[in-house]
Amino acid sequence: MTLLESGQERLYKFIWGILKNKKCHLYRIGGIENHLHIITHVHPTIAVADLIKDIKLSSSDFIKTEMLFPDFNGWQNGYSAFTYHISSKDNLIKYVKNQKQHHQKFDFKEELISLLIEHGIEYNEKYLL
Repeated sequence: MTLLESGQERLYKFIWGILKNKKCHLYRIGGIENHLHIITHVHPTIAVADLIKDIKLSSSDFIKTEMLFPDFNGWQNGYSAFTYHISSKDNLIKYVKNQKQHHQKFDFKEELISLLIEHGIEYNEKYLL
C-alpha cells in the first residue's frame, strides 16, 4: 500500500469529516506512504475500536471510489492507539507534522516498538508488521 503524497490531503480531509461526524476533535492528521497518525480527542460516547473501524471502512470506500491510491488494497488488520495527557498535545502535533523527517531515521516497525515500550506494552515481534 502506498499513500501517495498527491492524494494524502484529500484522504486527511475525508477522515477529518468522519471525526467531526463522530463529535471528535481533530488536532492533527499526517503520515507517510505506509501509515498515518491521527491526533484527536475521542468523544466519550465513542469506543476507539468502533471509531477506527468506521475510519477504515469509510476511507477504504472513498479511496477506491475516488481511485486516490492506485495500489491500495485496504488497510492492515490491526492498529495502534495510545492515550496521552492533554499537556502533551503540542508535542504530539509537532511529531505528526515531522513524520517525513522522523522516518528518515526510523522505519515504521522501529517507531511502533518505541511507542509500545514507552507505554509499557508487552509485544511479540512476530505480530508486528
